[in-house]
Amino acid sequence: MQPSVSLIRAESYEIQQLRAHLERLLEPLGGMAAFVKAGNRVLLKPNLLTGARPTKECTTRPEVIYCVAQMVQEVGGKPFLGDSPAFGSAAGVAKANGYLPWLDKLGVPIVELQGKRYETVSADFNHLLLCKEAMEADVVINLPKVKSHVQLTLTLGVKNLFGCVPGKMKAWWHMEAGKDSDRFGDMLVETARAIAPNLTIMDGIIGHEGQGPSGGEPRLLGVLGASADVFALDRAMVEILNADPAAIPTVAASQRLGVCPELESIHFPHLTPQELKILDWKLPEQLMPIDFGAPRVIKSTFKHLYIRFIKEPIAAYASQAHL
Repeated sequence: MQPSVSLIRAESYEIQQLRAHLERLLEPLGGMAAFVKAGNRVLLKPNLLTGARPTKECTTRPEVIYCVAQMVQEVGGKPFLGDSPAFGSAAGVAKANGYLPWLDKLGVPIVELQGKRYETVSADFNHLLLCKEAMEADVVINLPKVKSHVQLTLTLGVKNLFGCVPGKMKAWWHMEAGKDSDRFGDMLVETARAIAPNLTIMDGIIGHEGQGPSGGEPRLLGVLGASADVFALDRAMVEILNADPAAIPTVAASQRLGVCPELESIHFPHLTPQELKILDWKLPEQLMPIDFGAPRVIKSTFKHLYIRFIKEPIAAYASQAHL
């Protein structure tokens, strides 16, 4: 089947406008009912990178999560939010980024993604731990943020699914596969193939450019994208940002492994990438190595454990003490 990528202009997170935009975005794909059936357990997988820079658009906006969760519930689905941040817990990062009031309105729980070994497409990565919550959900809706990335040039839909690898394991994979950008790209693509998201909705209303994924600055991009094919959506977004696909390890790997369609073979029911293209999106000025040495892995692991089991509980206790 010809992959379809829905692209529209959207410049506001105001709830009524955003909801209308999302309905228009999904309409040519069959609407939410094409992906979610009554009783389905639906994982909403945002980009919950960090709680350290809540005003810098490093994470998927909570308004997007709210509207998508609402649409899931309206067709009878049971949404839950899940991620496995590199530093801290999903609940802690979600709270720092203002998610809780939105989730509480709909009664959407937050689940910490836990690792379990699942068979992957490639034997090279059969020891990759993937979270059971994503693999066992009835439906996975992938909700990435458009961002530049100092190691991978851009982080889009495929990279967002690396969040389905348990937090402390990410650093070890940087050490194991990061010495070869092709192999690291292959690993990310195989992760995406194993998770196989049913739908990806990309938050590009305000992106994060420059020294991302967290060290850059917000930039109004004014785009929402959606597709049942995460590889096709990433390819379209790379075109919009006027980036070289060969310079993005995830896109280059998806092309090399034969899962990324040619741009000419993708159906665009609304706008085309050419109609949305911008020429001055800031990519990282200088790329950092993908691989982590053993000292960095150990430091990263301790930082994750410190934030999750010491810093977040102390902050929660302090906030309760003031009530």
